[in-house]
Amino acid sequence: MIEVIEPTKFKTVPWKNGKGETIEMVINSGGTLNEFDWRLSMASVVEDGVFSNFSDYTRNLILIAGDGINLQHNDSKIDKLSNLLDYATFDGGDKTVGNLHTGEITDFNVIARTSRYNTEINCQKKAEHVAIEQSDICFIYSLFKSAELSFTDSSEIKHLPAGHLMKITDVKNGFAAISGENIIIVYLTHCN
Repeated sequence: MIEVIEPTKFKTVPWKNGKGETIEMVINSGGTLNEFDWRLSMASVVEDGVFSNFSDYTRNLILIAGDGINLQHNDSKIDKLSNLLDYATFDGGDKTVGNLHTGEITDFNVIARTSRYNTEINCQKKAEHVAIEQSDICFIYSLFKSAELSFTDSSEIKHLPAGHLMKITDVKNGFAAISGENIIIVYLTHCN
């Protein structure tokens, strides 16, 4: 099943630590801020600070606007996000501190319960018929321009307007391919 979620359906919710707001794009059915299996969101980071604690979750943070941010985890490992679509994958239970390079950034977040879902991120600056991989759920987001999903077994083309989120469930290998620019593809697969 393919669904395109319009930005008007996105919700603004407070950060778990109360220090800002997140645009929640989609969350699993019945999920809440404190109890969910997966959630996709976008947030502006306007100052340096400690990230919310999401113990038992895997976090993926993708830079989608601004000059960049360094993420320091547990006072040691540092992920440097400097370019559009750079991303970091880290344990949501880590003490993560964000340090902005020069000013405000916007990030795209994928948070999934580690014991239930494996997450794979594929960021494409220029996508030419990139095959969609097998997964339980696939999300596709195009930053600035519309993208096109073409199907292997038909001439149908599904358009994804910029800023909209496409959700595909029960994805079979090679059933479709995506073309466009500055695209984020997220695969969620149940842990065995």
